[in-house]
Amino acid sequence: MSLKVFILAGEPSGDRLGGALMAGLKELRRDVAFDGIGGDLMEAQGLASRFPMQELSVMGLAEVLPKYRHLKRRIRETAEAVIAQQPDVLITIDSPDFSLRVASMVKAGSNIRTVHYVAPSVWAWRPKRAVKMAKSIDQVLALLPFEPPLMEAAGMDCDFVGHPVVSEPLATAAEIDSFRAQFDLGQAPLLLALPGSRRSEVTRLGPIFGEALQAFQHFHPEHRVVVPCAAPVTDLVRAQAEEWPEDTLFLDPKAYEAEDFAAIKRAAFAASDLALAASGTVSLELAAAATPMVIAYRFQWLTWQIMKRMALIDTVTLVNLVSETRVVPECLGPDCEAEMIAHELDALAKAPELQKAAMAVTMQRLGLGGEAPGLRAARAVLNRL
Repeated sequence: MSLKVFILAGEPSGDRLGGALMAGLKELRRDVAFDGIGGDLMEAQGLASRFPMQELSVMGLAEVLPKYRHLKRRIRETAEAVIAQQPDVLITIDSPDFSLRVASMVKAGSNIRTVHYVAPSVWAWRPKRAVKMAKSIDQVLALLPFEPPLMEAAGMDCDFVGHPVVSEPLATAAEIDSFRAQFDLGQAPLLLALPGSRRSEVTRLGPIFGEALQAFQHFHPEHRVVVPCAAPVTDLVRAQAEEWPEDTLFLDPKAYEAEDFAAIKRAAFAASDLALAASGTVSLELAAAATPMVIAYRFQWLTWQIMKRMALIDTVTLVNLVSETRVVPECLGPDCEAEMIAHELDALAKAPELQKAAMAVTMQRLGLGGEAPGLRAARAVLNRL
């Protein structure tokens, strides 16, 4: 009998995880058959998506409300399809508002085994989410090494399978040289600036980053600022150019084929001597490239007040958490001001080596040098069936 897997993802990051997991399952079991919802990468592994994954890729209350009835109908349709198919396992990937509602309905109507890929960040806030999740999820595939005990304490099986950042390609020395030549950068030290990928982030952070970088460059005029723009916000970042240092190099993804821009971005990360970045998983991309960083983020006032009261951790940067250090400086909330950011960048420029060891430990703990995360995830699913 073939192994029947119903798998679903709701956004591009989940599609990447799903594609790698499906490839791993196909490597370990030639008789595997897939059904479900996914994007291009999952479809490339043989999934015929029941509807376009983009229907689920909505974020924020304002975006969700107009589509609430449609999303609710898709949740019900998907759960009914799972129960009708009776697969050996249902694998839901991230997108908890969709995934966990589907899993809950499936559990209420069957005894199908459920696996959720990407543990909720209960170590950061709202720890009771794990207990609620355990009512409908049998197994969790965790990206971070300290997550399994937290999931197991709530009553679920949990396997650390490695973070996908460890399997991403890194720029070669030749690619770095080519990048410098292509953009006439010579041997100038480079400062990478990453103000976010969402319009709300860039609107809040762009002017602050620009002012901070101008202040830093006043004392370090030898540094060139490089900004690999995210496609959804390229025009917005460029519109803020007057507030940024004059010789800032803005890299526009719309000017290149996707693979070419990905290579340029990798080279920019690897070629840079230090970075200023918005808070998020980009800190792990910088760690993979061994690029020391300052993390900054300006929250909405209400969000910041809630976070201060509910947060269970004293840092938001994954490098600090995974390495169990606090070497990456953070300018968050009211501290996200140009003067303070420039001060932290100045200190980093004078002693960048302080972060190197922590970044190396982070990559090692996330699975660098071991089996690819997608294959580890596949093995974890099969081992517990």
